[in-house]
Amino acid sequence: MSATPTARRPIRRLLPATVERIAAGEVVERPASVVKELLENSIDADATTVTVRLVGGGLDRIEVADDGGGIPADELGLAVERHATSKLAPDSPVETIDSLGFRGEALAAIGAVARLRLTSRPPGEPAAEGIAVLGGAVVERFAAARAPGTTVEVAELFFNTPARRKFLRSPGAEQVEIVRAAERVYLSRPSVAVRVEADGRELFAAPPTDRLADAGAHVLGPAFLAASFPVRADVPGGRLEGAIGLPATAAATSNLLFVAVNGRGVVSRPIAQAVRAAFSEALGRSRFPVGVLRLELDPATVDVNVHPTKREVRFARERELTEAIRRAVRGALLEAPAAGEAVRAVGRPGSAPGSAADESILPPPDVEGTPRPFAQRTLTPAAPLPSPAPTAAPAVRRFELLGVLDALYWVAATEDGLTLVDQHAASERLLYDALLRGGAVARQQLVEPVTVRLTSAQRAAWAAHAEAVRSAGFEIDAFGTLAVRVRSVPAYRGRAARADALPDLLLELADGGRPTLPDGLEERTAATIACHAAIRAGDAIAPDELLRVLESLDALPERVRSCPHGRPILVRLPRARLDGWFLRRGP
Repeated sequence: MSATPTARRPIRRLLPATVERIAAGEVVERPASVVKELLENSIDADATTVTVRLVGGGLDRIEVADDGGGIPADELGLAVERHATSKLAPDSPVETIDSLGFRGEALAAIGAVARLRLTSRPPGEPAAEGIAVLGGAVVERFAAARAPGTTVEVAELFFNTPARRKFLRSPGAEQVEIVRAAERVYLSRPSVAVRVEADGRELFAAPPTDRLADAGAHVLGPAFLAASFPVRADVPGGRLEGAIGLPATAAATSNLLFVAVNGRGVVSRPIAQAVRAAFSEALGRSRFPVGVLRLELDPATVDVNVHPTKREVRFARERELTEAIRRAVRGALLEAPAAGEAVRAVGRPGSAPGSAADESILPPPDVEGTPRPFAQRTLTPAAPLPSPAPTAAPAVRRFELLGVLDALYWVAATEDGLTLVDQHAASERLLYDALLRGGAVARQQLVEPVTVRLTSAQRAAWAAHAEAVRSAGFEIDAFGTLAVRVRSVPAYRGRAARADALPDLLLELADGGRPTLPDGLEERTAATIACHAAIRAGDAIAPDELLRVLESLDALPERVRSCPHGRPILVRLPRARLDGWFLRRGP
């Protein structure tokens, strides 16, 4: 039976108001994009201090106030019109723009989807003048008292496009994104002080500085100063400057490498890959470099118009540029204390596992996935395992544990061959399944609370995901502006997680949980909690715990052979394959 044909719909012009709302979506995606645009406007107006105030995570109200040059009263109407700007002559090509954006374009886009009030006073004027915009239309002009500068108030974002507002995240989650946006703008122009408040509480505050390492410390934490190294080099078409963290500071996410091009914070996958390639011999595959990079390039070699919000750019000589960045970062890393010798040893031509060069490797401690010196790599004989209690069918396959390699890989003999088990991936998978079945993570109270420093984004993530953090087994209290006291940590089958797992947990929760997991938020959150509460690489495991994990693994369905984010739990080597390797025909 054929389907009923759909009646043809005629092509029609959209109403101007509808066009304005669609166009606004190119710039105004969420509260964080509003804050980003307004911060950049303030910087373009030569502000030295900018304050952001939020109500309801920015969903209810955003206020951005600066001490910049202000807007004359007779230009306020133009400031909220589309295609009106002070940053480009009427007949100039857009490629000649050397500012961060179009003030008129941003204000017009925001005013099309929110209630906007703009108050401004140029220096030398006796009072401030203001204008109010509702859904793209000017509805009021007014006088106000204000010091020189500009204040932009944005209320009820997407009030006239409820479908878009419905897809925004919770106020707490949107607040996290706003802090991140403020951090990115600050690191692109650290000569401007930036402060973010939410409901009267300070979330982020960074003073002006001309040193990238100092600016990085205000975002990445005070320890970054002592744990970073400078990067300076000439690159094709310009100059590179930066401060990059030593391998021990590496994070579980790539979001803590900040890149600015000609004073504009950008997201550049090629540059991020170049920096990570420079660390390739010093970091495990699940860790990412942190730091700040600033590129000053000939504007003619950079296309800033490939994305409506200009957060992505394209380079004319991208391959040459990224290779120069890789070489510069790697060279600086080799010269950095405590890191250079490890990288030099790993990367030395002709070195082989077990050679003298290999034995000199001294990578930073406590970095999961980082190789340790060959001389320290041993197969620890396993203590005898206790006999399991009799169980009903299906019978548990008996494991004969032969040893543990590097406190990470378990080597066990089975009835049909040999099995290798990754202790972190295995325990992570078991905990993840238990959480999805409605289980809870046990807590272990600490004898003495541990102080852990957080970045502003991590602190905002804690505020947004307090219940998930508590469910993960962490009991924490605020301690100063950017530190917390950890009173309990997750415990699983008698093993306690480390307090310093908290910052990575917060970063992943801020990103919606493990990014490699394709399922929903519940699954991603469970995977994140499981990762940080599970047995870790390097943990010494008691024999009875080994047995419990092995038995639990054997009870998993055959199709489940990976941790929540895709790494294998175990590798089975059948006896027939072993015989083949040694050219035997079998028993």
